[in-house]
Amino acid sequence: MNIKKFVYKSTNSTNDIAINLIKKKNIQKGFVISKIQKKGRGQMGKKWISYKGNLFVSIFFSLKNINLTLRELTNINANLIIKFISFYCKKKIKLKLPNDILINKKKVCGILQEVVQKKGIKYLIVGVGLNLVKSPYIKDYPTTNLYELTKTKINVSNASKRLILIYKNFLKSQKAF
Repeated sequence: MNIKKFVYKSTNSTNDIAINLIKKKNIQKGFVISKIQKKGRGQMGKKWISYKGNLFVSIFFSLKNINLTLRELTNINANLIIKFISFYCKKKIKLKLPNDILINKKKVCGILQEVVQKKGIKYLIVGVGLNLVKSPYIKDYPTTNLYELTKTKINVSNASKRLILIYKNFLKSQKAF
């Protein structure tokens, strides 16, 4: 199973690129990564602050052969991301519903799921913003990054390869392709 990888130096939003690839280029599964996002977004239209050196990715795939509800997929995606982060950080990682990943009660990652439809087929886009090296200041909501927690710089390219592998294994287990 091959998931096509699309790499950009800069985008407005990796989720927007994924939507465009599905709707205009007829690509059914893929992984979008960008070094910089100018207009990253979170739940309910909130702005996602994107610093260079952090991880900005969107994984997208057809839901045609996946027999899970959106709620189940939300939980699975959070657990896949927690599994991914736990490779780098051995501290306790928690999910703050619906889409924030916390370590030491500080946000380290956000997940934005979106569903789009083309020709009667639904696609799930899972946008992930992970603070690898720098965390934004958010009033009344503490944030952190993996460098601060581990004192180890994580290579974005290697991290994205690891995340692709985690999703390939998940999709293979679902017989999605």
